[in-house]
Amino acid sequence: MGGLGWRSRLNVIFILGIIFALSCPITQAARILVVPADGSHWINMKILMEELHLRGHNMTVLCYSANWYIKERPDLYETILVQAQENIEAPSRKEAMETFVQMSLDRLQNGHTPWGNIMLQIQMLMFLYNYHRIYQNFNMAIFENKTLLNQFENANFDLILADPLFGTGPMLAYYLKVPLVYNIRWPINGEAHFLTAPSPLSYVPLTGSLLTDKMDFLQRTKNVIHSLYEHLISEFLMYPLYNEICHRYLGPDTDIKSILLRADVWLMRVDFVFEFPRPTMPNIVYIGGFQCKPARPLEAEFEEFAQSSGKHGLVVMSLGSIVDSLPMEIAMKIAEALSQIPQKVIWRYDGETPPNIGNNTLLAKWIPQNDLLGHPNTRAFVSHGGTNGIYEAIYHGVPVIGMPLFFDQFDNLIRLESRGAAKVINIATMHSTDLLQALNEVLNGASYGDNMKRLSALHRDQLELPMERAVFWVEYVARHKGAGHLRSESHRLPWYAYYCVDVMIFLLSVLLLLTVLVVGTLKKLCRIVCRKKQKIH
Repeated sequence: MGGLGWRSRLNVIFILGIIFALSCPITQAARILVVPADGSHWINMKILMEELHLRGHNMTVLCYSANWYIKERPDLYETILVQAQENIEAPSRKEAMETFVQMSLDRLQNGHTPWGNIMLQIQMLMFLYNYHRIYQNFNMAIFENKTLLNQFENANFDLILADPLFGTGPMLAYYLKVPLVYNIRWPINGEAHFLTAPSPLSYVPLTGSLLTDKMDFLQRTKNVIHSLYEHLISEFLMYPLYNEICHRYLGPDTDIKSILLRADVWLMRVDFVFEFPRPTMPNIVYIGGFQCKPARPLEAEFEEFAQSSGKHGLVVMSLGSIVDSLPMEIAMKIAEALSQIPQKVIWRYDGETPPNIGNNTLLAKWIPQNDLLGHPNTRAFVSHGGTNGIYEAIYHGVPVIGMPLFFDQFDNLIRLESRGAAKVINIATMHSTDLLQALNEVLNGASYGDNMKRLSALHRDQLELPMERAVFWVEYVARHKGAGHLRSESHRLPWYAYYCVDVMIFLLSVLLLLTVLVVGTLKKLCRIVCRKKQKIH
Protein backbone atom coordinates (compact mmCIF):
# COMPACT_ATOMS: atom_id res chain seq x y z
CA MET A 1 0.00 0.00 0.00
CA GLY A 2 3.10 2.22 -0.07
CA GLY A 3 2.18 3.71 -3.49
CA LEU A 4 -1.43 4.50 -2.61
CA GLY A 5 -2.65 7.92 -1.52
CA TRP A 6 -4.26 8.44 1.85
CA ARG A 7 -7.76 8.43 0.31
CA SER A 8 -7.08 5.10 -1.39
CA ARG A 9 -5.72 3.67 1.84
CA LEU A 10 -8.86 4.71 3.72
CA ASN A 11 -11.02 3.09 1.03
CA VAL A 12 -9.07 -0.16 1.26
CA ILE A 13 -9.29 -0.18 5.08
CA PHE A 14 -13.03 0.57 4.88
CA ILE A 15 -13.63 -2.31 2.44
CA LEU A 16 -11.56 -4.71 4.56
CA GLY A 17 -13.53 -3.63 7.63
CA ILE A 18 -16.83 -4.37 5.86
CA ILE A 19 -15.58 -7.80 4.76
CA PHE A 20 -14.44 -8.60 8.31
CA ALA A 21 -17.74 -7.42 9.81
CA LEU A 22 -19.77 -9.49 7.32
CA SER A 23 -17.69 -12.57 8.11
CA CYS A 24 -18.57 -12.33 11.83
CA PRO A 25 -21.92 -13.58 13.16
CA ILE A 26 -24.18 -10.73 14.18
CA THR A 27 -25.36 -11.22 17.74
CA GLN A 28 -27.59 -8.68 19.44
CA ALA A 29 -27.52 -8.35 23.19
CA ALA A 30 -30.13 -10.76 24.53
CA ARG A 31 -32.25 -10.17 27.61
CA ILE A 32 -31.88 -13.36 29.62
CA LEU A 33 -33.74 -14.38 32.77
CA VAL A 34 -31.51 -16.80 34.67
CA VAL A 35 -33.20 -19.20 37.12
CA PRO A 36 -30.41 -21.15 38.85
CA ALA A 37 -30.21 -23.78 41.57
CA ASP A 38 -28.03 -23.23 44.62
CA GLY A 39 -24.79 -24.93 45.70
CA SER A 40 -22.36 -26.32 43.14
CA HIS A 41 -25.07 -25.88 40.48
CA TRP A 42 -24.73 -22.11 40.92
CA ILE A 43 -20.96 -22.32 40.44
CA ASN A 44 -21.58 -23.86 37.01
CA MET A 45 -24.23 -21.32 36.10
CA LYS A 46 -22.15 -18.31 37.17
CA ILE A 47 -19.23 -19.41 34.97
CA LEU A 48 -21.54 -19.56 31.94
CA MET A 49 -23.08 -16.20 32.87
CA GLU A 50 -19.65 -14.56 33.06
CA GLU A 51 -18.96 -15.63 29.48
CA LEU A 52 -22.38 -14.44 28.30
CA HIS A 53 -21.73 -11.11 30.01
CA LEU A 54 -18.48 -10.74 28.06
CA ARG A 55 -20.54 -11.20 24.88
CA GLY A 56 -22.70 -8.23 25.87
CA HIS A 57 -25.85 -10.03 27.04
CA ASN A 58 -28.01 -8.59 29.82
CA MET A 59 -28.97 -10.98 32.61
CA THR A 60 -31.42 -10.97 35.48
CA VAL A 61 -31.09 -13.65 38.18
CA LEU A 62 -34.21 -14.86 39.97
CA CYS A 63 -33.43 -16.60 43.25
CA TYR A 64 -34.76 -17.62 46.63
CA SER A 65 -34.01 -15.22 49.47
CA ALA A 66 -32.84 -18.17 51.61
CA ASN A 67 -30.11 -19.23 49.17
CA TRP A 68 -26.58 -20.08 50.34
CA TYR A 69 -24.29 -19.01 47.50
CA ILE A 70 -26.05 -16.59 45.16
CA LYS A 71 -25.01 -13.04 45.96
CA GLU A 72 -25.89 -9.72 44.38
CA ARG A 73 -23.51 -8.76 41.57
CA PRO A 74 -24.64 -5.51 39.90
CA ASP A 75 -21.59 -5.63 37.63
CA LEU A 76 -22.66 -9.00 36.23
CA TYR A 77 -26.44 -9.27 36.60
CA GLU A 78 -29.54 -7.76 38.14
CA THR A 79 -30.89 -9.73 41.11
CA ILE A 80 -34.51 -10.43 42.01
CA LEU A 81 -34.85 -12.01 45.45
CA VAL A 82 -38.15 -13.73 46.26
CA GLN A 83 -39.14 -14.07 49.89
CA ALA A 84 -41.25 -17.19 50.41
CA GLN A 85 -43.47 -18.10 53.32
CA GLU A 86 -41.85 -21.02 55.11
CA ASN A 87 -44.26 -23.83 56.01
CA ILE A 88 -41.21 -25.98 56.64
CA GLU A 89 -38.25 -24.48 58.43
CA ALA A 90 -35.35 -24.25 56.02
CA PRO A 91 -32.14 -25.46 57.68
CA SER A 92 -29.01 -23.36 57.53
CA ARG A 93 -26.31 -24.43 55.11
CA LYS A 94 -24.14 -25.71 57.96
CA GLU A 95 -27.00 -27.69 59.57
CA ALA A 96 -28.14 -29.14 56.26
CA MET A 97 -24.69 -30.28 55.24
CA GLU A 98 -23.83 -31.74 58.64
CA THR A 99 -27.07 -33.73 58.52
CA PHE A 100 -26.45 -34.83 54.95
CA VAL A 101 -22.84 -35.85 55.57
CA GLN A 102 -23.82 -37.88 58.63
CA MET A 103 -26.63 -39.62 56.72
CA SER A 104 -24.20 -40.41 53.91
CA LEU A 105 -21.61 -41.82 56.30
CA ASP A 106 -24.29 -43.96 57.97
CA ARG A 107 -25.30 -45.21 54.55
CA LEU A 108 -21.72 -46.11 53.65
CA GLN A 109 -21.19 -47.81 57.00
CA ASN A 110 -24.46 -49.70 57.35
CA GLY A 111 -25.70 -49.96 53.78
CA HIS A 112 -24.21 -53.43 53.32
CA THR A 113 -27.25 -54.96 55.09
CA PRO A 114 -30.51 -54.97 53.09
CA TRP A 115 -32.61 -53.55 55.92
CA GLY A 116 -30.03 -50.90 56.81
CA ASN A 117 -29.82 -49.84 53.18
CA ILE A 118 -33.62 -49.59 52.88
CA MET A 119 -33.93 -47.44 56.00
CA LEU A 120 -31.13 -45.12 54.88
CA GLN A 121 -32.66 -44.82 51.41
CA ILE A 122 -35.94 -43.78 53.02
CA GLN A 123 -34.17 -41.18 55.19
CA MET A 124 -32.32 -39.76 52.18
CA LEU A 125 -35.52 -39.70 50.13
CA MET A 126 -37.45 -37.84 52.81
CA PHE A 127 -34.61 -35.34 53.18
CA LEU A 128 -34.77 -34.54 49.46
CA TYR A 129 -38.58 -34.56 49.45
CA ASN A 130 -38.63 -31.92 52.19
CA TYR A 131 -36.24 -29.75 50.18
CA HIS A 132 -38.58 -29.94 47.20
CA ARG A 133 -41.44 -28.95 49.49
CA ILE A 134 -39.48 -25.94 50.68
CA TYR A 135 -38.96 -24.83 47.08
CA GLN A 136 -42.66 -25.20 46.34
CA ASN A 137 -43.16 -22.22 48.63
CA PHE A 138 -40.68 -20.34 46.44
CA ASN A 139 -42.55 -21.34 43.27
CA MET A 140 -45.94 -20.37 44.71
CA ALA A 141 -44.58 -17.03 45.94
CA ILE A 142 -43.56 -16.22 42.35
CA PHE A 143 -46.91 -17.08 40.78
CA GLU A 144 -48.89 -15.36 43.54
CA ASN A 145 -46.91 -12.15 43.01
CA LYS A 146 -48.78 -10.45 40.14
CA THR A 147 -46.50 -7.42 40.29
CA LEU A 148 -43.46 -9.64 39.74
CA LEU A 149 -45.16 -11.52 36.88
CA ASN A 150 -46.07 -8.21 35.23
CA GLN A 151 -42.44 -7.13 35.63
CA PHE A 152 -41.32 -10.29 33.82
CA GLU A 153 -43.85 -9.76 31.02
CA ASN A 154 -42.84 -6.12 30.53
CA ALA A 155 -39.14 -7.06 30.48
CA ASN A 156 -39.67 -8.98 27.19
CA PHE A 157 -36.98 -11.55 27.92
CA ASP A 158 -35.51 -13.24 24.84
CA LEU A 159 -35.04 -16.52 26.70
CA ILE A 160 -34.88 -18.17 30.09
CA LEU A 161 -31.64 -19.94 31.06
CA ALA A 162 -32.50 -22.36 33.84
CA ASP A 163 -31.29 -25.17 36.01
CA PRO A 164 -34.54 -27.17 36.29
CA LEU A 165 -33.71 -28.86 39.59
CA PHE A 166 -36.73 -27.27 41.30
CA GLY A 167 -38.93 -26.70 38.24
CA THR A 168 -39.10 -22.89 38.56
CA GLY A 169 -37.48 -21.97 35.24
CA PRO A 170 -39.51 -24.37 33.08
CA MET A 171 -42.80 -23.27 34.67
CA LEU A 172 -41.97 -19.58 34.17
CA ALA A 173 -40.98 -20.21 30.54
CA TYR A 174 -44.34 -21.90 29.94
CA TYR A 175 -46.23 -19.06 31.64
CA LEU A 176 -44.35 -16.29 29.83
CA LYS A 177 -44.18 -18.18 26.50
CA VAL A 178 -40.43 -17.58 26.33
CA PRO A 179 -37.78 -19.91 24.77
CA LEU A 180 -36.05 -22.10 27.33
CA VAL A 181 -32.44 -23.33 27.58
CA TYR A 182 -31.24 -25.70 30.30
CA ASN A 183 -27.85 -25.77 31.97
CA ILE A 184 -28.45 -29.26 33.25
CA ARG A 185 -27.37 -32.61 34.55
CA TRP A 186 -30.24 -33.20 36.99
CA PRO A 187 -33.91 -32.31 36.58
CA ILE A 188 -36.34 -32.76 39.51
CA ASN A 189 -35.48 -36.43 39.94
CA GLY A 190 -32.87 -38.62 38.27
CA GLU A 191 -30.42 -37.90 35.45
CA ALA A 192 -31.58 -35.71 32.56
CA HIS A 193 -30.98 -38.23 29.76
CA PHE A 194 -33.55 -40.58 31.25
CA LEU A 195 -36.22 -37.88 30.98
CA THR A 196 -35.71 -36.96 27.33
CA ALA A 197 -33.62 -39.57 25.45
CA PRO A 198 -34.08 -43.29 24.74
CA SER A 199 -32.29 -45.16 27.53
CA PRO A 200 -31.98 -48.93 26.97
CA LEU A 201 -31.48 -50.45 30.40
CA SER A 202 -29.40 -53.29 28.94
CA TYR A 203 -26.34 -51.02 28.60
CA VAL A 204 -27.28 -47.61 30.06
CA PRO A 205 -26.82 -47.75 33.85
CA LEU A 206 -28.96 -45.55 36.04
CA THR A 207 -27.24 -43.06 38.29
CA GLY A 208 -27.11 -44.60 41.75
CA SER A 209 -27.00 -48.17 40.44
CA LEU A 210 -23.17 -48.20 40.71
CA LEU A 211 -23.04 -50.14 37.42
CA THR A 212 -21.03 -49.68 34.23
CA ASP A 213 -22.22 -50.13 30.64
CA LYS A 214 -21.02 -53.75 30.72
CA MET A 215 -23.70 -55.65 32.65
CA ASP A 216 -24.39 -59.34 33.12
CA PHE A 217 -27.90 -60.75 33.67
CA LEU A 218 -28.07 -60.01 37.40
CA GLN A 219 -26.73 -56.48 36.89
CA ARG A 220 -29.28 -55.81 34.17
CA THR A 221 -31.97 -57.06 36.55
CA LYS A 222 -30.68 -54.67 39.20
CA ASN A 223 -30.70 -51.83 36.66
CA VAL A 224 -34.33 -52.53 35.71
CA ILE A 225 -35.42 -52.67 39.36
CA HIS A 226 -33.57 -49.42 40.02
CA SER A 227 -35.33 -47.85 37.04
CA LEU A 228 -38.74 -48.92 38.33
CA TYR A 229 -37.88 -47.48 41.75
CA GLU A 230 -36.84 -44.13 40.21
CA HIS A 231 -40.01 -44.08 38.12
CA LEU A 232 -42.22 -44.67 41.15
CA ILE A 233 -40.42 -41.95 43.13
CA SER A 234 -40.89 -39.47 40.29
CA GLU A 235 -44.50 -40.26 39.45
CA PHE A 236 -45.91 -40.68 42.96
CA LEU A 237 -43.70 -38.53 45.19
CA MET A 238 -41.87 -35.72 43.37
CA TYR A 239 -44.02 -34.83 40.35
CA PRO A 240 -47.30 -34.51 42.33
CA LEU A 241 -45.74 -31.63 44.30
CA TYR A 242 -45.16 -29.72 41.06
CA ASN A 243 -48.33 -30.86 39.30
CA GLU A 244 -50.37 -29.16 42.02
CA ILE A 245 -48.68 -25.84 41.19
CA CYS A 246 -48.98 -26.45 37.42
CA HIS A 247 -52.73 -27.11 37.71
CA ARG A 248 -53.25 -24.06 39.89
CA TYR A 249 -51.26 -21.48 37.91
CA LEU A 250 -50.62 -22.88 34.42
CA GLY A 251 -53.84 -24.69 33.60
CA PRO A 252 -55.62 -27.94 34.52
CA ASP A 253 -54.27 -29.77 31.45
CA THR A 254 -50.60 -29.17 32.35
CA ASP A 255 -48.15 -31.38 34.20
CA ILE A 256 -44.56 -30.87 35.23
CA LYS A 257 -43.11 -33.67 33.10
CA SER A 258 -44.43 -32.27 29.81
CA ILE A 259 -43.36 -28.76 30.86
CA LEU A 260 -39.83 -30.00 31.63
CA LEU A 261 -39.63 -31.59 28.18
CA ARG A 262 -40.54 -28.35 26.38
CA ALA A 263 -37.01 -26.94 26.65
CA ASP A 264 -35.55 -25.86 23.30
CA VAL A 265 -31.92 -26.80 24.05
CA TRP A 266 -30.40 -28.88 26.85
CA LEU A 267 -26.83 -27.85 27.64
CA MET A 268 -25.75 -31.14 29.21
CA ARG A 269 -22.73 -31.06 31.52
CA VAL A 270 -21.42 -34.34 30.07
CA ASP A 271 -18.47 -35.43 27.92
CA PHE A 272 -18.37 -38.95 26.49
CA VAL A 273 -14.67 -39.17 27.26
CA PHE A 274 -15.97 -39.62 30.81
CA GLU A 275 -19.61 -40.72 30.40
CA PHE A 276 -20.64 -44.13 28.99
CA PRO A 277 -21.85 -43.96 25.34
CA ARG A 278 -25.65 -43.88 25.01
CA PRO A 279 -28.46 -42.66 22.69
CA THR A 280 -29.08 -38.94 22.62
CA MET A 281 -31.36 -36.30 21.03
CA PRO A 282 -30.70 -33.45 18.54
CA ASN A 283 -31.43 -30.68 21.08
CA ILE A 284 -28.95 -32.02 23.63
CA VAL A 285 -25.64 -30.14 23.44
CA TYR A 286 -22.72 -31.60 25.39
CA ILE A 287 -20.65 -29.09 27.36
CA GLY A 288 -18.90 -31.34 29.89
CA GLY A 289 -15.84 -29.58 31.29
CA PHE A 290 -16.94 -26.14 30.05
CA GLN A 291 -15.79 -24.62 33.35
CA CYS A 292 -12.21 -25.86 32.90
CA LYS A 293 -9.48 -23.45 31.89
CA PRO A 294 -5.68 -23.22 31.91
CA ALA A 295 -4.16 -22.74 35.36
CA ARG A 296 -3.39 -19.20 36.45
CA PRO A 297 -0.41 -18.27 38.67
CA LEU A 298 -1.01 -19.13 42.31
CA GLU A 299 -1.06 -16.67 45.16
CA ALA A 300 2.25 -16.38 46.97
CA GLU A 301 1.25 -18.61 49.91
CA PHE A 302 0.14 -21.51 47.71
CA GLU A 303 2.97 -21.09 45.18
CA GLU A 304 5.61 -21.14 47.90
CA PHE A 305 4.10 -24.28 49.41
CA ALA A 306 3.81 -25.99 46.00
CA GLN A 307 7.42 -25.19 45.15
CA SER A 308 8.58 -26.57 48.50
CA SER A 309 7.24 -30.02 47.49
CA GLY A 310 10.41 -30.70 45.51
CA LYS A 311 10.75 -33.88 43.48
CA HIS A 312 7.94 -35.66 45.33
CA GLY A 313 5.32 -33.17 44.22
CA LEU A 314 1.98 -32.07 45.58
CA VAL A 315 -1.33 -33.73 46.52
CA VAL A 316 -4.51 -31.62 46.44
CA MET A 317 -7.49 -32.64 48.58
CA SER A 318 -11.01 -31.22 48.56
CA LEU A 319 -14.46 -32.62 49.32
CA GLY A 320 -16.15 -29.90 47.31
CA SER A 321 -17.88 -26.60 47.90
CA ILE A 322 -20.61 -28.04 50.11
CA VAL A 323 -18.73 -30.23 52.61
CA ASP A 324 -16.51 -28.00 54.71
CA SER A 325 -15.57 -30.53 57.40
CA LEU A 326 -15.89 -34.13 58.55
CA PRO A 327 -16.44 -35.91 61.87
CA MET A 328 -13.18 -35.70 63.83
CA GLU A 329 -12.68 -39.48 63.84
CA ILE A 330 -12.59 -39.56 60.03
CA ALA A 331 -10.57 -36.33 59.75
CA MET A 332 -7.89 -37.85 62.00
CA LYS A 333 -7.68 -40.99 59.86
CA ILE A 334 -7.19 -38.84 56.77
CA ALA A 335 -4.61 -36.64 58.52
CA GLU A 336 -2.66 -39.71 59.67
CA ALA A 337 -2.50 -41.15 56.16
CA LEU A 338 -1.53 -37.82 54.59
CA SER A 339 1.25 -37.31 57.14
CA GLN A 340 2.97 -40.53 56.01
CA ILE A 341 3.50 -39.66 52.34
CA PRO A 342 6.58 -37.72 51.13
CA GLN A 343 4.43 -35.33 49.06
CA LYS A 344 3.23 -31.97 50.32
CA VAL A 345 -0.58 -31.77 50.72
CA ILE A 346 -3.00 -28.85 50.38
CA TRP A 347 -6.32 -29.81 52.00
CA ARG A 348 -9.41 -27.63 51.71
CA TYR A 349 -10.88 -27.92 55.21
CA ASP A 350 -12.89 -25.59 57.43
CA GLY A 351 -13.50 -27.72 60.53
CA GLU A 352 -11.66 -28.24 63.78
CA THR A 353 -8.01 -28.98 63.03
CA PRO A 354 -7.13 -32.67 63.58
CA PRO A 355 -4.54 -32.92 66.37
CA ASN A 356 -2.41 -35.35 64.33
CA ILE A 357 -2.11 -33.16 61.22
CA GLY A 358 1.29 -33.64 59.58
CA ASN A 359 3.93 -30.99 58.90
CA ASN A 360 3.54 -31.72 55.19
CA THR A 361 -0.14 -30.70 55.16
CA LEU A 362 -1.50 -27.19 54.65
CA LEU A 363 -5.16 -26.67 55.69
CA ALA A 364 -7.05 -23.92 53.87
CA LYS A 365 -10.68 -22.77 54.07
CA TRP A 366 -10.60 -22.08 50.34
CA ILE A 367 -8.27 -23.20 47.57
CA PRO A 368 -7.91 -22.22 43.88
CA GLN A 369 -8.69 -25.80 42.89
CA ASN A 370 -8.37 -25.47 39.10
CA ASP A 371 -5.07 -23.60 39.39
CA LEU A 372 -3.67 -26.12 41.86
CA LEU A 373 -4.67 -29.07 39.69
CA GLY A 374 -2.97 -27.38 36.75
CA HIS A 375 0.27 -26.77 38.68
CA PRO A 376 3.18 -28.79 37.25
CA ASN A 377 4.05 -30.18 40.72
CA THR A 378 0.58 -31.70 41.36
CA ARG A 379 0.65 -35.51 41.36
CA ALA A 380 -2.81 -36.58 42.63
CA PHE A 381 -6.22 -35.27 43.64
CA VAL A 382 -8.12 -36.63 46.66
CA SER A 383 -11.74 -35.87 45.84
CA HIS A 384 -15.34 -36.63 46.78
CA GLY A 385 -16.13 -37.11 43.10
CA GLY A 386 -18.13 -33.96 42.34
CA THR A 387 -18.62 -33.26 38.65
CA ASN A 388 -16.70 -29.98 38.61
CA GLY A 389 -13.63 -31.42 40.31
CA ILE A 390 -13.67 -34.57 38.18
CA TYR A 391 -13.67 -32.58 34.93
CA GLU A 392 -10.92 -30.29 36.20
CA ALA A 393 -8.84 -33.36 37.08
CA ILE A 394 -9.45 -34.80 33.59
CA TYR A 395 -8.62 -31.47 31.94
CA HIS A 396 -5.29 -31.23 33.78
CA GLY A 397 -4.50 -34.97 33.64
CA VAL A 398 -4.35 -35.53 37.42
CA PRO A 399 -5.28 -39.04 38.73
CA VAL A 400 -7.86 -39.27 41.51
CA ILE A 401 -8.27 -40.97 44.87
CA GLY A 402 -12.03 -40.95 45.34
CA MET A 403 -14.00 -40.78 48.60
CA PRO A 404 -17.65 -40.37 47.49
CA LEU A 405 -20.32 -39.23 49.93
CA PHE A 406 -23.65 -38.71 48.13
CA PHE A 407 -25.62 -38.13 44.91
CA ASP A 408 -23.76 -38.77 41.65
CA GLN A 409 -20.32 -38.88 43.26
CA PHE A 410 -20.29 -42.70 43.43
CA ASP A 411 -21.17 -43.05 39.74
CA ASN A 412 -18.71 -40.34 38.69
CA LEU A 413 -15.87 -42.15 40.40
CA ILE A 414 -16.97 -45.56 39.10
CA ARG A 415 -16.77 -44.15 35.56
CA LEU A 416 -13.29 -42.82 36.25
CA GLU A 417 -12.19 -46.03 37.99
CA SER A 418 -13.46 -48.15 35.06
CA ARG A 419 -11.05 -46.19 32.85
CA GLY A 420 -8.13 -46.86 35.18
CA ALA A 421 -7.73 -43.22 36.24
CA ALA A 422 -9.01 -43.38 39.84
CA LYS A 423 -8.89 -45.45 43.00
CA VAL A 424 -12.09 -45.42 45.10
CA ILE A 425 -12.31 -46.10 48.85
CA ASN A 426 -15.13 -46.09 51.41
CA ILE A 427 -14.59 -43.03 53.59
CA ALA A 428 -16.89 -44.31 56.36
CA THR A 429 -15.23 -47.68 56.92
CA MET A 430 -11.64 -46.97 55.90
CA HIS A 431 -8.62 -47.10 58.18
CA SER A 432 -5.74 -44.70 57.70
CA THR A 433 -3.77 -47.59 56.17
CA ASP A 434 -6.45 -47.97 53.44
CA LEU A 435 -6.06 -44.35 52.38
CA LEU A 436 -2.27 -44.59 52.62
CA GLN A 437 -2.27 -47.67 50.39
CA ALA A 438 -4.53 -45.95 47.84
CA LEU A 439 -2.30 -42.87 47.82
CA ASN A 440 0.86 -44.93 47.30
CA GLU A 441 -0.82 -46.95 44.56
CA VAL A 442 -1.93 -43.87 42.60
CA LEU A 443 1.21 -41.81 43.24
CA ASN A 444 3.70 -44.58 42.52
CA GLY A 445 1.83 -46.59 39.90
CA ALA A 446 2.36 -45.16 36.42
CA SER A 447 -0.90 -46.55 35.00
CA TYR A 448 -3.20 -44.13 36.84
CA GLY A 449 -1.33 -41.06 35.65
CA ASP A 450 -0.96 -42.42 32.11
CA ASN A 451 -4.66 -43.27 31.85
CA MET A 452 -5.68 -39.85 33.11
CA LYS A 453 -3.34 -38.11 30.69
CA ARG A 454 -4.95 -40.11 27.87
CA LEU A 455 -8.41 -38.97 29.00
CA SER A 456 -7.09 -35.41 29.16
CA ALA A 457 -5.78 -35.60 25.60
CA LEU A 458 -9.14 -36.94 24.36
CA HIS A 459 -11.10 -34.31 26.28
CA ARG A 460 -9.01 -31.43 24.93
CA ASP A 461 -9.04 -32.68 21.33
CA GLN A 462 -12.30 -31.00 20.24
CA LEU A 463 -13.27 -28.88 17.27
CA GLU A 464 -14.49 -26.13 19.59
CA LEU A 465 -14.28 -25.49 23.32
CA PRO A 466 -17.29 -26.65 25.37
CA MET A 467 -17.81 -23.06 26.56
CA GLU A 468 -17.94 -21.83 22.96
CA ARG A 469 -20.54 -24.51 22.24
CA ALA A 470 -22.63 -23.46 25.24
CA VAL A 471 -22.60 -19.76 24.36
CA PHE A 472 -23.36 -20.44 20.67
CA TRP A 473 -26.50 -22.40 21.48
CA VAL A 474 -27.76 -19.84 24.00
CA GLU A 475 -27.34 -17.16 21.34
CA TYR A 476 -28.85 -19.47 18.68
CA VAL A 477 -32.06 -19.85 20.69
CA ALA A 478 -32.18 -16.08 21.31
CA ARG A 479 -31.64 -15.29 17.60
CA HIS A 480 -34.28 -17.71 16.35
CA LYS A 481 -36.70 -17.27 19.25
CA GLY A 482 -36.55 -20.95 20.09
CA ALA A 483 -35.40 -24.23 18.56
CA GLY A 484 -38.62 -26.20 18.29
CA HIS A 485 -37.39 -27.99 15.17
CA LEU A 486 -34.86 -29.85 17.34
CA ARG A 487 -37.38 -30.90 19.97
CA SER A 488 -38.82 -34.40 19.80
CA GLU A 489 -42.59 -34.83 19.92
CA SER A 490 -42.19 -37.83 22.19
CA HIS A 491 -43.28 -35.78 25.20
CA ARG A 492 -46.76 -35.45 23.68
CA LEU A 493 -47.22 -39.21 23.53
CA PRO A 494 -48.74 -41.27 26.35
CA TRP A 495 -46.51 -44.10 27.52
CA TYR A 496 -48.46 -46.79 25.67
CA ALA A 497 -48.07 -44.87 22.39
CA TYR A 498 -44.37 -44.13 23.04
CA TYR A 499 -43.64 -47.84 23.44
CA CYS A 500 -46.16 -48.79 20.72
CA VAL A 501 -48.05 -50.97 23.17
CA ASP A 502 -51.32 -50.06 21.41
CA VAL A 503 -49.82 -51.00 18.03
CA MET A 504 -48.56 -54.33 19.38
CA ILE A 505 -51.97 -55.09 20.90
CA PHE A 506 -53.63 -54.21 17.59
CA LEU A 507 -51.25 -56.40 15.55
CA LEU A 508 -51.58 -59.28 18.00
CA SER A 509 -55.36 -58.94 17.83
CA VAL A 510 -55.26 -59.01 14.01
CA LEU A 511 -52.95 -62.03 14.13
CA LEU A 512 -55.21 -63.77 16.63
CA LEU A 513 -58.30 -62.98 14.52
CA LEU A 514 -56.62 -64.30 11.34
CA THR A 515 -55.55 -67.43 13.23
CA VAL A 516 -59.11 -68.00 14.46
CA LEU A 517 -60.50 -67.45 10.93
CA VAL A 518 -57.94 -69.79 9.34
CA VAL A 519 -58.45 -72.51 11.97
CA GLY A 520 -62.24 -72.09 11.73
CA THR A 521 -62.13 -72.29 7.92
CA LEU A 522 -59.92 -75.38 7.99
CA LYS A 523 -62.25 -77.08 10.47
CA LYS A 524 -65.26 -76.29 8.27
CA LEU A 525 -63.48 -77.62 5.19
CA CYS A 526 -62.55 -80.76 7.09
CA ARG A 527 -66.18 -81.32 8.09
CA ILE A 528 -67.35 -80.84 4.49
CA VAL A 529 -64.76 -83.31 3.23
CA CYS A 530 -65.71 -85.83 5.91
CA ARG A 531 -69.45 -85.58 5.03
CA LYS A 532 -68.72 -86.14 1.32
CA LYS A 533 -66.66 -89.23 2.15
CA GLN A 534 -69.50 -90.59 4.30
CA LYS A 535 -72.01 -90.09 1.43
CA ILE A 536 -69.73 -91.91 -1.01
CA HIS A 537 -69.44 -94.88 1.33
